Amino acid sequence: MPLLSADEIASCLSELPGWEVREGLLTKTFVARSFAHGVLFISAIAQLAEAANHHPDLSLHGYKNVTVSLSTHSEGGITEKDFNLAAQIEQLPHRPLK
Repeated sequence: MPLLSADEIASCLSELPGWEVREGLLTKTFVARSFAHGVLFISAIAQLAEAANHHPDLSLHGYKNVTVSLSTHSEGGITEKDFNLAAQIEQLPHRPLK
């Protein structure tokens, strides 16, 4: 799968609010309702990642913040595969309580 150009990445980012490219990775930090919800959210992401055979870097920090970072390691950068998984992650329930 070919790397995306800067213009293609910008276009794809417009479809995924809150996602950004940071240090060459497609990244977003989600705020879970609690530590337990953060762990469950990571588990749900892991299931999607396994199904797609595409594994993001995941970090649970500040007890309820989950940072997801995507890159297609075999291609050395961001591809359509990263945006596809990001879109699936967006569909997971992850909204904090108001």
